[in-house]
Amino acid sequence: MTEFNGTYELDPTHTRIGFVARHAMITKVRGAFNDWTADIAVDGDNSAIKVVIKTDSIDTRNADRDGHVKGEDFFDVEKYPEMTFESTSVDVDGGKVTGDLTIKGVTKPVTLDVDLLGSEVDPWGNTRVGFDASTKINRKDFGIDFQAPLNSGGVLVSEEITIEIEGSAIKK
Repeated sequence: MTEFNGTYELDPTHTRIGFVARHAMITKVRGAFNDWTADIAVDGDNSAIKVVIKTDSIDTRNADRDGHVKGEDFFDVEKYPEMTFESTSVDVDGGKVTGDLTIKGVTKPVTLDVDLLGSEVDPWGNTRVGFDASTKINRKDFGIDFQAPLNSGGVLVSEEITIEIEGSAIKK
């Protein structure tokens, strides 16, 4: 879709980079990262996306949980202050972005399912593209293996984590 070709920056006030994990196997905990940068270039086979997330910017709406997740049991933000995603393939028409996700120094390939929501010119003359993207990862694959067993035989935190991005990209 050549209508989406161009260079974009994500609008931080209209973009959420977050995740969902099962807690105690009966509910979901949602969190987001509030400090990140993203470079997006859409140009057929030459498309490229790079995202750098500051792990210390995690926000699960609970200060105690955030402190735990920033520690060695999870992100170890002192040792690993950033996580990154670099695309290896961008298929705008097929709604897939494949790339290398690096968390805690471990790099694994992931594929995001992307739903382009459309393009619009805002009142200030900016061309915006809206999208939703998601994928699922196993946190243990990235060295995040903290666990606490429950009396029922279940576990406190699911291994499967859903990564969710709801974005508004502004064409440069």
